[in-house]
Amino acid sequence: MSITLIIIIITAAISFSAFNNQKIVNDLIFYPPAITEQNQWYRFITCGFIHADLVHLAFNMLSLYMFGEAVENNFQYIFHTKGNILYLLLYFSALIICLLPTYFKHKNDVYYRSLGASGAVSAVVFVGMFLFPTAKIGIFILPPFIPGFIFAPLYLLISWQLAKKGADNINHSAHIWGALYGIVFFMIACYTLSDFDAIDNFTQTIIHWWK
Repeated sequence: MSITLIIIIITAAISFSAFNNQKIVNDLIFYPPAITEQNQWYRFITCGFIHADLVHLAFNMLSLYMFGEAVENNFQYIFHTKGNILYLLLYFSALIICLLPTYFKHKNDVYYRSLGASGAVSAVVFVGMFLFPTAKIGIFILPPFIPGFIFAPLYLLISWQLAKKGADNINHSAHIWGALYGIVFFMIACYTLSDFDAIDNFTQTIIHWWK
C-alpha cells in the first residue's frame, strides 16, 4: 500500500470521526491562540486530518490521490532509498510551513480557526505539475484541458486575489504557501540529494511540448 493511500485512509477516518464530534474538532483544529498561549504546536499538523465537511474532504483527498502516487513513485526513482522519507517530509512539513503566515497574522485572534490538508495537498500537486508540466489539468467537473505549467500560475493568481478579498471561509494563504513551498522543497532536495536536474526537466519538457 502506498504512503499516499495510507495518508488518505487515516485522514478520511479522522475526518469522518470529527464530523459529528465537536470535541475532536476542538482538540485538533488550527487555533492560533492555543499555540501562542498554551504551546500546542501539534495543531499545525493535526488540523490537516480534519475537514469542514464531506465535500472539503473529498476534494482534498481526490487531489492528493490523483497527484500523490505519481509524485511518490518519482521520489522513489529520483531519491532511491530516501524517496519515501522525503515524500513524508514534504507532506508533513508543508502542513506546518503553509500555516506560518496565517499563524503570525492571527496568533492572538480568538475568532480564527482553520482546518484541512489543503496546504500539504497543494505542495504535492505543485510538485506533480513541476515534474510533469505539460500534463493537462481539469477544473472541478471539466475534463483535463489546460497544461500544468499554465494552470499553476493562474491558480496562484486567483488564490492571491481571493486571499486579498477574504470574502469566504477558505484559507487561500495556506494554498499559496503550500504550493510554493512544495516547489522549493523539491528543488532543494534534488540539488542536494540527487543528480536529477528539476529545472532542466521542467524547461525541456515544456520546450519539447511547444515544438
